[in-house]
Amino acid sequence: MMDQTMNQLREEIEHCKKCDLWKSRNHVIFGEGNSCADIFIIGEAPGRDEDRIGRPFIGPSGILLDKILAACAFNREEHVFISNIVRCRPPGNRLPTSQEAAVCIPWLYKQLELMDPKIVILLGATALRYMIGPDYRITQVRGRWIEQDNRLFMPVYHPSALLRNPQLKRDTWGDFKKVVYKYRELVNPSHFSPYIT
Repeated sequence: MMDQTMNQLREEIEHCKKCDLWKSRNHVIFGEGNSCADIFIIGEAPGRDEDRIGRPFIGPSGILLDKILAACAFNREEHVFISNIVRCRPPGNRLPTSQEAAVCIPWLYKQLELMDPKIVILLGATALRYMIGPDYRITQVRGRWIEQDNRLFMPVYHPSALLRNPQLKRDTWGDFKKVVYKYRELVNPSHFSPYIT
């Protein structure tokens, strides 16, 4: 039933023309990972590589994200599902407009409702803004659990910020350790990572 409903949702999203981003897209990015995962990761929007290939987080940011997940002993196939605030690439990799986010975010809410993950990781300022509120600053709340709508959100720096400023990696690793601890608490007490005791 779950797969059927997710497939119906995918079909709807892939034919979406609710904002002008559909005119320049190559692919709609539905999301990727285990649709029964307990960790849901939300980014900003697809970039050039994602739009070209049709998968989320496959460029340099995605490679770094996968490395961080691997160090936590998480992977896309089993532990996480990855999606974005908007599903089509904004031209020139600009930030999504508030109007684009407003028409696209109901798809994200539907995915969250269907999957009901235990943990939601917000990658960067855009995901934080649209999921938690415009008054929150990533530099102030990253690494802190935020409970909203009966969900646990963990804001972290976007991987692209780590690529621009490698000094942020230490903080981000600490934030992901908190995710592992919470995962052990809520999902699997015996989840093992050689890097996180």
